Amino acid sequence: MADLEIRTNHVTVKNGDLNIAAYLAEPTQGGPYPGVVVIQEIFGVNSHIRDVTDRIAGLGYVAIAPAIYQRLAPGFEVGYTDADLQLGRKYKEQTTAPELLSDIQATIDFLKQRDNVKNAPFGAIGFCFGGHVTYLAATLPDIGATASFYGAGIVTGTPGGGPATVTRTAEIKGTLYGFFGTEDPLIPNSEVDQIEAELQKCKIPHRIFRYQATHGFFCEQRDSYNKDAAEDAWKQVRELFALELTGS
Repeated sequence: MADLEIRTNHVTVKNGDLNIAAYLAEPTQGGPYPGVVVIQEIFGVNSHIRDVTDRIAGLGYVAIAPAIYQRLAPGFEVGYTDADLQLGRKYKEQTTAPELLSDIQATIDFLKQRDNVKNAPFGAIGFCFGGHVTYLAATLPDIGATASFYGAGIVTGTPGGGPATVTRTAEIKGTLYGFFGTEDPLIPNSEVDQIEAELQKCKIPHRIFRYQATHGFFCEQRDSYNKDAAEDAWKQVRELFALELTGS
C-alpha cells in the first residue's frame, strides 16, 4: 500500500503554564486516525525525528513529536557530533520522570482534541533516551502500543532519580516491542535479558528484538546506522501499530 499524502506543522501543546513546541504530521484526507507520540533522542526534535514522524503519518496515523527538553532548552535541535552528544546528555540529566510523563500526557490530550484523531488507544515510539522515556510512557492508561528503541538505563535508573524504570513494568497497559543491538556499548545484553524477564513476569504482551548492531542503528544520519536492522525493526513497528491501534 502506498503511503498517504501528509501535511506537517509546528504546533504548541499546552501543559499548564508550559507551552511545549511539537512537530505534527497527519494525513491530508480522511480519518479519524489513531494517534502516535514520537519521543526524541537526546538531540532534540531534529530532522531524523521529524522524518520518523512523517513516515508514521504516511502509514495512516496522526503523529506528533513533542520537545521533551522544552523546560530546559526551548528550540533545542542538534546533530551527532561529540559536542552535540555532550550537550544533549547535559539536558537529559536534568529531566525528571514526573515532568516527562506529564508532558507526554498533555501531548496525548492535545491529540484527543483533534477531529481527525481516534480517542484511544494511542501509540508511542522513542529512540535512545526517548526509548527509555517511551518505556515510562507505556505506563500511561492511554498508551496501547509502545515501540522502545535502545533505551539505555531502564534497569539501572529513571530520569530525575528513584527506583529504576523497569520496576514500573507491571503498570504497562498495552503491548510493548523493544528493539536492541547486541553490540550496543550503552546497553549490556544482560540488561536486555532483565527487561524481557520482567515483561514476562508481569505478563505484559511484548516482543524483544535483538539485532547484530550497535546503538542508534535506526538512524540513517548516524555512523551506527544498520540498514538490515532498521528495515526489519520498521516492519515490526508497522505490525505493532496496525494490530494494536487499528485492529488490522
